[in-house]
Amino acid sequence: MTLTTWYLETTDPAELRPGREPGGDTRFVRAEVPSAELSRFLYTTVGGDYQWTDRAPWTLEEWRDRVADPAVETWVLYDRGTPAGYAELESQPEGAVEVVYFGLLPGFLGRGLGGHMLTEALRRGWDLGERRPERGPTRRVWLHTCSLDGEHALANYRARGLRLYRETTEEGAHAQGVGG
Repeated sequence: MTLTTWYLETTDPAELRPGREPGGDTRFVRAEVPSAELSRFLYTTVGGDYQWTDRAPWTLEEWRDRVADPAVETWVLYDRGTPAGYAELESQPEGAVEVVYFGLLPGFLGRGLGGHMLTEALRRGWDLGERRPERGPTRRVWLHTCSLDGEHALANYRARGLRLYRETTEEGAHAQGVGG
């Protein structure tokens, strides 16, 4: 199998082109209490159809270590009180923030929520320095996706203002830590 991976970034919050507001009771909320079980549920449920495999063998202790890392934030999109999707952000050196994971639960695909959730995830990447002043201001928000991802993912990323800065192709590869 051939796997193409696209790396995208934004280097200015003014580049953000917001997705449409979904209306109704939709909220994007930070999971402030670290929960290994919640993060594992979101990862496996969102990534199941896209061959997310890099964290599949993790023990509960490894999940606990990840969510307890002060550089990591988990944000959950709720639709009328029900988890609909999530984004995992990671603060990195030199003002970078990676959207490590991003995606909707299967029952919420095709409802116009992805553009809104990505808008909110990018905003949270840009304002991470305000929540964590010790890390300094955000200078770049980035992510990667691949050809195993949802059919609209790359278009959504580009529509929100992210620019392609690198592309790789591998033969015989499988997904490892790709965003949805």
